[in-house]
Amino acid sequence: MPKYDDENEETLFQHITVGVNFSKQNEIPATLSGEGNEAIKPIQTFAEAGLSDLLMQNISRCQYEIPTPVQKYSIPIILAKRDLMACAQTGSGKTAAYLLPIFTNILHDGIESSALMGVQTPQALILSPTRELALQIFQECKKFSHGSIIKSAILYGGVNTGYQVSIMNKGCNILIATPGRLLDVLEKNMVSLQKVKYFVLDEADRMLDMGFEKDVRSILEKGKVNEKTDRTTLMFSATFPIEIQKLAQDFLNNYLFLAVGVVGGANTDVEQVIYKVGRFEKRDKVISLINEIGNERIMIFMEHKKQADILAFFLLQQKYPSTSIHGDRLQSQREAALADFKSGKAKIIVCTSVAARGLDIDKVSYVINYDLPKTIDEYVHRIGRTGRCGNLGKSISFYDAESENDRALTRSLVMTLRQAGQPVPDWLNEAAEGSHGTGYTRDFGADDMREQLGKMSLDKPAAAAAPAAAADGGEEAWD
Repeated sequence: MPKYDDENEETLFQHITVGVNFSKQNEIPATLSGEGNEAIKPIQTFAEAGLSDLLMQNISRCQYEIPTPVQKYSIPIILAKRDLMACAQTGSGKTAAYLLPIFTNILHDGIESSALMGVQTPQALILSPTRELALQIFQECKKFSHGSIIKSAILYGGVNTGYQVSIMNKGCNILIATPGRLLDVLEKNMVSLQKVKYFVLDEADRMLDMGFEKDVRSILEKGKVNEKTDRTTLMFSATFPIEIQKLAQDFLNNYLFLAVGVVGGANTDVEQVIYKVGRFEKRDKVISLINEIGNERIMIFMEHKKQADILAFFLLQQKYPSTSIHGDRLQSQREAALADFKSGKAKIIVCTSVAARGLDIDKVSYVINYDLPKTIDEYVHRIGRTGRCGNLGKSISFYDAESENDRALTRSLVMTLRQAGQPVPDWLNEAAEGSHGTGYTRDFGADDMREQLGKMSLDKPAAAAAPAAAADGGEEAWD
């Protein structure tokens, strides 16, 4: 039973240190399309948005000085209560981009939920694909609502349901949840979603792939959420495959599409290095790299849970302070592992996909892809755990020429490197020329995206969307 209200102001407003390239984010081009997009005027300062004095004080406590490109456009769009699909690189401030205007609108429209109510009726629902990201969004909610009457609550697996509901019943204006736990609570009539005016899918492409789409639809149906014409629906991610963009139209109404930089492109503040490493050479190579890196914070990504534990245990045996996180660990163990990594007690964390998206962890200098993921979008999210908020980072990936998975990823990997201005090894270029891999990434701008969607039959299911992976890739599906 985690304590959700034990932070003081000092710990609550801890934040990632802004890096040397933060000001360069303003140079990233942003395009906005959709009916009425010309009426949206991006803000240049938070003060221009007309946020409340309390929100401005909390923004100052977070040491946010100027809005990032995704915030400049998203804040006025959401304040105008327009639906939005937004794609911006990892570490660009997407969470604040939707939370700040939602808080403002709720304060303006009036609170509709309190501790005096038998069943809570939140005005905003935020869905997350993983428990760890849900907890992070919950922390951001507490930052911005500090000192206000707005109450946030969280529902996710691995924690006693009754305990979470008892906390929620103290007041819930904004509910953050993972799909499985929310469906369970809905079926028990412990919460009502009939007053939800803001429906947010964080990491929306993951929330709408074949592993989560059914759950999202069930939540809307069982929760009796307002129809899309009577609510504001918001979708944010660093990647939006064209099939998911198509599927998203089922949930959006007269929406705007915001693209900051290359849709699905890697963070240009991350230096990407690819090594050709055979399956049985990986352990020696990773030890060599750890010794070269020294006392820096490292995230190592693997595809399989058992292998993640085995590597973490091996590193501990070799006297490297390490831990691991994946879907088979108890929730208390997962949270303890992240806490040890954030505090520096463990300098190395070995992860599976549960840590690939959205997590903001300060001073992560290196990401190592011990195993390449199955999709290029997953690669973009993994390496985005470093190089956040204008800081510089480095990713190192092992490419196994004998691996069918790695060979299938070759062409899209080469294009991602090129789009980010990264050098491509000659051997990888040669491999790409003979590759028949899928998932080929291209720069879809806003108008380009709509043109592509227009060519796709909207009465066909999005069969090409990423399938729900087996135990390892889809382990967060019922958090």
